[in-house]
Amino acid sequence: MPDDAISPTDAISKDADAAEARPMNQTEADMAAAKAAYDPRAALSEAVISALKSCYDPEIPVDIWELGLIYRVDIGPNNEVEIDMTLTSPMCPVAGELPMQVQQAVESVEDVTTCKVELVWEPPWRQDMMSEVARVQLDMF
Repeated sequence: MPDDAISPTDAISKDADAAEARPMNQTEADMAAAKAAYDPRAALSEAVISALKSCYDPEIPVDIWELGLIYRVDIGPNNEVEIDMTLTSPMCPVAGELPMQVQQAVESVEDVTTCKVELVWEPPWRQDMMSEVARVQLDMF
């Protein structure tokens, strides 16, 4: 082989060196930033909120998260979830069912170990606790 010839092995290592030295494109940079910023606790929190958004008061066509019925969500070190929630009224006909539905929805989230739902009445729920999304859905401006 002539002195200036490159063997196939040299070509592969030079290509690998070039790949390592080249700058990342935007997609690669975005993926690297997302990987570095990934927080499993935040991902679990988002999944729990998504589960809460699947629960509805049957009398109101808006999920309980947007209605402002969820007062507290705590995720413990072993992924145990504790939730304080209320209802629109103490006389709500789903008072016995909705907390159980919330518990089951949250316990169905991957990585959640347990869920405890506490029904609380203080502070009393008010319409101004609804999100803007809920107000728009209910035409309450």
